[in-house]
Amino acid sequence: MNRCLSVLILSTVFQSVHAQDTTRLSLLFLGDIMQHDSQITDAYDRASGSYDYHPCFKFVKPYTQAVDLAIGNLEVTLAGKPYKGYPQFSAPDELLTAIKDMGLDALVTANNHCVDRGREGLERTIDMLDSMNILHTGTFKTQTEKNKGHPLIIEKSGFRIALLNYTYGTNGLPVTKPNIVNLIDTVAIRKDIMKARSLKTDAIIVFTHWGTEYESLPSKSQKDVTELCFKYGARLVIGSHPHVLQPMEWRKKENQLVAYSLGNFVSGQRKQYTDGGAMIRLELEKVKFDDGTTLTGIDTAGYILEWVYRTNDVQKDYYVLPVPTVEANPSMFIQDVSSRNSFTTFVSDSRNLFGKYNLHIQELNSAPDYHVKFSATDTVAVRKYLEEHSGLDQIDDRLYPILNVGPFTYPDARYLEQKIRMQLPVEGLEIRKDE
Repeated sequence: MNRCLSVLILSTVFQSVHAQDTTRLSLLFLGDIMQHDSQITDAYDRASGSYDYHPCFKFVKPYTQAVDLAIGNLEVTLAGKPYKGYPQFSAPDELLTAIKDMGLDALVTANNHCVDRGREGLERTIDMLDSMNILHTGTFKTQTEKNKGHPLIIEKSGFRIALLNYTYGTNGLPVTKPNIVNLIDTVAIRKDIMKARSLKTDAIIVFTHWGTEYESLPSKSQKDVTELCFKYGARLVIGSHPHVLQPMEWRKKENQLVAYSLGNFVSGQRKQYTDGGAMIRLELEKVKFDDGTTLTGIDTAGYILEWVYRTNDVQKDYYVLPVPTVEANPSMFIQDVSSRNSFTTFVSDSRNLFGKYNLHIQELNSAPDYHVKFSATDTVAVRKYLEEHSGLDQIDDRLYPILNVGPFTYPDARYLEQKIRMQLPVEGLEIRKDE
């Protein structure tokens, strides 16, 4: 069956098949997670002698923890002391603790800074990720470990996802044997995608560290690698490294999506275009037929802008500020006029770029002002489901059996409401906007 016919059938099935025959998965992708010297200094608490990154991510947490699967690019090593930013990064372990608490499920580690601290840094980073039960791919201690875990297979909410990760290089630093860093190699990528397909996956994601730094449009090489990935079966291609935003394309007829660069999720860079990034949120829908076969498609996709704020007071604190949360009242979050102007400039620049070059991917501008409310008729089933799908800190059961779950953006609230309606015995299910 050719690809166009498959997509046509898939579209028809999505409209006609009963809800019990469909499964949905929400995903969120983040850009570069970096730690420059100024960020490390800010996170240090002199009183306790430790580091705390939780305040930095507190405003973005409702966005990242609400989805089924959140994935970002870890562009530092966790090599231990001495902690250092550019040019050879080693971040405190507490960064990973905050990332885990924020709701990230998987991190890609193949990038130009992954061997900044040599073999010890690469291997300790892997050990720390394993100790926090955070899925990861892109770098490996040995060929044996790569054989066991590459492609990375993620099973979530009835989906079987393959995640592949590659980098253009390692800043000229050698990769010490027996360590392995996945490099962008078209022969290897084709082979890996074919292997992922043979593992009966529902979707293949290729996360690539590529392109030219500070360029707002993708290079020919980025486009060529994207086409190769799509040709052999990738569903999503997500890019990092330029430290600025680049366009996104949702090719609906082909059932494919590429985000060439999501910019900086968090960093100490303050120049225009580098002081923020975008998260891309999408939903996959899988239809299962009576004969046991399935078809998976991209059902929705949109981007959320986020800006990195460094306060101008003596603390010089860092915060990741989602634009939908802040834009209605910037002065509530951003203290000084100069920073508010920088925020406005970033938002305007980003919207102009995406408005001109994006294909079928619009901005999601809903703040987390929504709760899902219902009455539980099966205490055990409801509690177990919510613990697995929304996080205990999002559940308000003070008026039990009436439950309020949130806060969520409207797309996340709608997504949870649909899943609860399909899977749980509840009454009075509704989405409510906070007053």
